[in-house]
Amino acid sequence: MKKILALSGCCIVLLSCSKNIKDQQAIASADAQDLKSSQLQLNQYIKDQFQQTGYFNWKDASDEMVWTAMQSTDNIIAVGYKPLQEKSIENRLHTININDAKWSAAKQQVMQLIYNSERKFNPSIRIENMEVWKEKVLPVIDVKITSIETLKLLRKSGLVRYAEPMGYDPIKEFDNEAALASGGIGGGSGCGGYNGNTSLLAGSDYSVVSPNAKVSWNYTYHGIQNAWTKSTGAGVKVMVIDSGVSPDQANLGSEFNQGLSSGRTIEKMFTLPGEISSDDPCGHGTAMSGAVAAPRCADGNACGVAYNCNFVICRATRDVYLDESSEVKGVSDAYTWAADNSTVQIISMSLGRVTGSGQIKDAIQYASGKGKLMFCAGGTSFSWTAFFVGVIFPASLTEVQAITGVKDAPALNACADCHKGKQIDYVIVMEKQSTGLHALSTAMTGDVPTTVGGSSVSTATAAGIAALVWSKNPTFTRDDVLNKLTTTASGYPTKSKNYGWGKLNADAATN
Repeated sequence: MKKILALSGCCIVLLSCSKNIKDQQAIASADAQDLKSSQLQLNQYIKDQFQQTGYFNWKDASDEMVWTAMQSTDNIIAVGYKPLQEKSIENRLHTININDAKWSAAKQQVMQLIYNSERKFNPSIRIENMEVWKEKVLPVIDVKITSIETLKLLRKSGLVRYAEPMGYDPIKEFDNEAALASGGIGGGSGCGGYNGNTSLLAGSDYSVVSPNAKVSWNYTYHGIQNAWTKSTGAGVKVMVIDSGVSPDQANLGSEFNQGLSSGRTIEKMFTLPGEISSDDPCGHGTAMSGAVAAPRCADGNACGVAYNCNFVICRATRDVYLDESSEVKGVSDAYTWAADNSTVQIISMSLGRVTGSGQIKDAIQYASGKGKLMFCAGGTSFSWTAFFVGVIFPASLTEVQAITGVKDAPALNACADCHKGKQIDYVIVMEKQSTGLHALSTAMTGDVPTTVGGSSVSTATAAGIAALVWSKNPTFTRDDVLNKLTTTASGYPTKSKNYGWGKLNADAATN
């Protein structure tokens, strides 16, 4: 009888355990459903904000929306701080020393606020270990938090300029939604496919210049070859922030100086946390590097716009859209590094995101204060975003020049994957209306050029043209260069609501 009772007890325990497991699974499933529902609501809110105002700022979202974004990613938050007595600092970020007493004290107060709130839920937390990445230049704290109460306290504090999720961007979700609606497959990041194009036709898709370099078909629309008789980019340093550079592309490595390109430097670096080299697994950074600075070579490869400029390529991201916390940190660090490097004059970034980032904005404003001329892509490599998003971040910022691509038609007409809008400053012809062929650049390996399109190659091309202008006029300031680019563009003196000042004219700008 005792054995039967004992067995009955075991069964009750087992049944109870099984019920608890099922209850926990049901709760977890319900939580996941609630999070997905909240995420869909957040994405719709972001879409609505874009359609109504043309931009999205996390400050406009509720605490609950910001918390949904954090829970949907890695819970890492960027906290921009300031002393209580400080007001607007956007235009003087480059003058701030975060190690000064009042700024150091403000940071410690914010850290203490986070610590006091978070230790209620995690008693073992240590204040000295809370920062995910330690900021050396900007008044920003990158920290992981586990409570919405901490978020609410931060957003209410007079010490906090912004408190926003670093890694959340709805671009993937929108991509999946658009693909599902059209019966396609979502995803994609602008990576892959940067191989040599063996179908290119001489005389139509490219011309050949001495000693044996291929000139992309679209250079004619911007007077680039004529500009080369006056300037080659010598003496100007351009930095590209992207996915890195292929170690197998010799023209962006050991053969950077060849043919009519000589006496210049190339630097390869990385700021993406967790990475150990500038190597490009994506291909996008390699193509952008080639568009700016590939040599006027003797090996039959594509020639860059500023083929004698000094060049820096920085691996700051994994792909073309900034949807990871580490990518936000990588891009931010790249801009501040360039800002503090007196030899860098021009910064080109063909990357972006739908939502804003206070940390990247800080870094760009810091670089602007240091006199850097910056170009950013007006859109991503996704045609669907152009239907409801105008110019994406950070091209939407006033501190940068927003670039988009157009077809080779008489009237300005955006390419399939190119955004347009009031923030656009200049356009580049990069797509053949008849065949859809895009501009030439360097492939991941070998001497057969690849082709690359969108606002991406347009941005890199614009940066190269700016280098030609600055090289021709070495005493110019950033504003002098911009004035030359603007007053010689095809639309000047009338700025279009969608295409800025129109097509850049390298020939006229280098006169």
